[in-house]
Amino acid sequence: MSNTTKTPSIKSINPFNNEVVKEFELMSPEKVASIIDKADQAFKSWKNTSIEERATIMHKMASLMREKKEDLGKLATLEMGKVLAQAIGEVKICAAIFDYYADNAAEFLADKPLEVPHGEAFLSYEPIGVILSVQPWNFPFYQMTRSAAAHITAGNAMVLKHSSNVPQCAQMMEDLFKEAGLPDGVYTNLFVAGKDIEPIVEDPKIKAVTLTGSEPAGASIATAAAKLVKKSTLELGGSDAFIVLEDADVQLAVKTAVQGRMANGGQVCTSPKRIIVASGIYEEFLAKTKEAFAQIKVGNPMDSDTTLGPLSTEKAAEDVLAQIQKAAEQGATIELGGKRIDRVGAFLEPTLITDITPKMDLYFEEVFGPVMMVYKYETIEEALEIANATEFGLGGTVFGTDTKKAVEVARKIDSGMIYINHATSVAPQLPFGGTKKSGYGREQAIEGLLEFVNIKLIRTTSPDQPF
Repeated sequence: MSNTTKTPSIKSINPFNNEVVKEFELMSPEKVASIIDKADQAFKSWKNTSIEERATIMHKMASLMREKKEDLGKLATLEMGKVLAQAIGEVKICAAIFDYYADNAAEFLADKPLEVPHGEAFLSYEPIGVILSVQPWNFPFYQMTRSAAAHITAGNAMVLKHSSNVPQCAQMMEDLFKEAGLPDGVYTNLFVAGKDIEPIVEDPKIKAVTLTGSEPAGASIATAAAKLVKKSTLELGGSDAFIVLEDADVQLAVKTAVQGRMANGGQVCTSPKRIIVASGIYEEFLAKTKEAFAQIKVGNPMDSDTTLGPLSTEKAAEDVLAQIQKAAEQGATIELGGKRIDRVGAFLEPTLITDITPKMDLYFEEVFGPVMMVYKYETIEEALEIANATEFGLGGTVFGTDTKKAVEVARKIDSGMIYINHATSVAPQLPFGGTKKSGYGREQAIEGLLEFVNIKLIRTTSPDQPF
């Protein structure tokens, strides 16, 4: 009998049936170093290309993603269980982001004149080098696009460490960039374990880090970057509040909240996790929510009539189940659901929980699954107290007929983004990011583009002029 050592690998597992689809061999430290060296060399050429050249490639990426949207959508569904229609919608958003930066980069990166008493002064926006991007599985194409489109268009190079359960999506994005004409080395995947990220951050050729993920992962990477005086941006967890005002259209509020919460299997950082309802309409809201839950169709995410697929992994399903069970033990009411579904795959019943108090862990936690928590409030002050009770501050919603009043309430929520009469969403032209332990920095819009550029002052004057 021969002694063979199995090479460590990253496995693509279909959460619908828990079958291994494909494996990718983990890269050695030497291979990683070689990729970063190549990215650094590629950056030295890429930074000198014109905005027009970069824009052409970004437009090509947009075109390719639209052309291949069904194939890309099916791949995302295969690897992490997203309902196919939602996966295709995600790809369309990615295409729009690439087009947005292609259309606007020249304006965003143009020299900005400054008013000075004599001579001239302006700001120049210059790329800084190789960016390490660490991204999660829940939006396998969008998360990559959100960072890559902006920073590569700005003239940076990028290496990506994607989540280990979506390796095919990661490889597909690299392949698309090559097909679009991006020079070799400007964008490259790193197939490495999570524990191996910090040494990559420490590589002197890595100039900055952008991460979307858990709070512990963000804290670890941000600490490693800070020690070396490297800039980072973090988009971490969220437990978004959805405040329903007394004058709200209850039926519309329920529809918006349920759709927003159940989208992507409830695995969205910005989904409305905590629904905070005025006492006068609470019972009506709860009744209509139960009616909406009855319409949820759980099944194969590839099927057109499915509205809720599996969670991303068995572990994810078990982790959410443990949170539900602990809440029940601590006195919360499980109105609907609360159990695994008796079938193969990482399935969990859509779950509705009430009677959650500050004495329960769930009051402060993020639940990353199809679980809606509903609270009742008597005054706006009480609603805001509940909304601001967590350490998270990513997105949120205020729902009501009087939009002026809704905006006043929105201003008092500690969050990076608040939507009026809509669940927190995304668009290329809207900055995305949070506050508190939901992270810092912004992605998308001009703010995202300028996160990783050197904003250089150039001043023309003479020695005989006063400063």
